[in-house]
Amino acid sequence: MQKFFTVWFVVVTVFAGLGSGLAQAGTFSQTSAKQAIVMDYDTGMILLEKDADTKMPTSSMSKVITLYATFAALQKGTVSLDTMLPVSEKAWRKGGSKMFVKVGTDVSVEDLVRGVVVQSGNDATIVLAEGLAGTEEAFADTLNGIAKNLGMKNSHFMNASGWPDPDHYSTAHDLAILAAATIKDFPDYYHYFAEQEFIYNNIKQPNRNPLIYRNIGADGLKTGHTEVGGYGLMGAGTRNGRRVVFVLNGLASDTERAEEGARLLDWGLRSFENIVLFKAGETIDRASVVMGKSKQVPLTVENDIKVTLPVSVRNDLKVEMVYAAPLLAPINKGQKIGVLKIDVPRLQQFEVPLVAAEDIKKAGFFPGLFAKAGLLLSGGGDGNEPQ
Repeated sequence: MQKFFTVWFVVVTVFAGLGSGLAQAGTFSQTSAKQAIVMDYDTGMILLEKDADTKMPTSSMSKVITLYATFAALQKGTVSLDTMLPVSEKAWRKGGSKMFVKVGTDVSVEDLVRGVVVQSGNDATIVLAEGLAGTEEAFADTLNGIAKNLGMKNSHFMNASGWPDPDHYSTAHDLAILAAATIKDFPDYYHYFAEQEFIYNNIKQPNRNPLIYRNIGADGLKTGHTEVGGYGLMGAGTRNGRRVVFVLNGLASDTERAEEGARLLDWGLRSFENIVLFKAGETIDRASVVMGKSKQVPLTVENDIKVTLPVSVRNDLKVEMVYAAPLLAPINKGQKIGVLKIDVPRLQQFEVPLVAAEDIKKAGFFPGLFAKAGLLLSGGGDGNEPQ
């Protein structure tokens, strides 16, 4: 019979050559935000969360999904940055934060993008919605389709601006997914989020994201505020080649939003590092094989395994290999043999399939017969193994 082999090993050699001057992960267990999440952009690992799957008003943070839809239309060639879209009376009359478009005029898509990003223009979102989908209501259907495709499981959109509506909501987790997707899917347009000011209709307005004015690596994305939801921020930034995204909501003031956002971003960038544990195709172990033309098969993973680690506990990372051995030939390349169980301290545990790195053909009749006899004599089989 086959036996399960469990191999524990602590991954320490991958850290060779890392300097000792890296900042230690702090005890950052609390945030004043009602809802919060910090996520590593590359690995998708969640570094901090607080009620991150609780439905909440999105306010102007949901303008990012309107921009996502706009960037998608630009990428497909449905419109260009120079395409002129008409301003309806509905858009012109919309209250709240405004780009100050004039009814009856046409505005370029690029100006509208800047009007949404920098000026948080509710009017600009309606011009985009009507220009891309005919009506804001039809555009909301587009937004909900995007949310579904991105895996935003607890979100629903009723309008383009985030205007308060009981059926318009999202979560910190979903908005973090949206932030990461916007950065990944539209690198040619992401730079708009870092623009510090925009002048339209002779009115100069600064970007409402307070973090982009600080030298902390911030380069996006969008603030939000309603009386019910409080002050919120979808943020992102980079340092030393690492990027994090985060979402905060439910803060009491714009000052608290700025300080808490800066603190979370700095913590997320300073206190963690990304490590490639295993590369795709790399031989991780060799499993014994019976009744095959080879006595061993190399085991590997199909994709690079990259994890985010708290710097202070980097040597506590554990990896467990679990697979049944000996394996019976034939074995196909890519066949799942077992699993790698990865335990990242203070963050999460997850499993990755362990697969055969090459084909192992079945041995001929006599070699196979001798191998099977040896297996039976050693107590390793009962004669009923699958052929």
